[in-house]
Amino acid sequence: MKTLGDRIKYLREKKNIKQKELATKCGLTIVQLSRYETNDRKPDPETLRRLIDVLETNGDYLLGLTNDPSPLEKRESNLSFYGGPNDWTEEEFKAADDFIKEIREARQRALDKANKEQK
Repeated sequence: MKTLGDRIKYLREKKNIKQKELATKCGLTIVQLSRYETNDRKPDPETLRRLIDVLETNGDYLLGLTNDPSPLEKRESNLSFYGGPNDWTEEEFKAADDFIKEIREARQRALDKANKEQK
């Protein structure tokens, strides 16, 4: 079975992304990413989330719980306060997806701006 690092590297190479590019998109240094790919270190939960987002995969794949790297269409979570995702309409799912996309784009813009300022 492939390790977390093997899976990160596999997806990065499959998407034809260089280490530097993935590291930048995830707010990491090349050294940090390299250590994850060689299994010298394990990413913290927030870094793992960023890797999942940028590599467009799912956490179960990176953690070795499935061999299917495709992203999950609808992520189940404990949203019982809102009636739970099983009670959501398609319109509510779309609104939530749109909102999450906006947040991710804003985060990426902030990371890009910070990276430009560092240069």
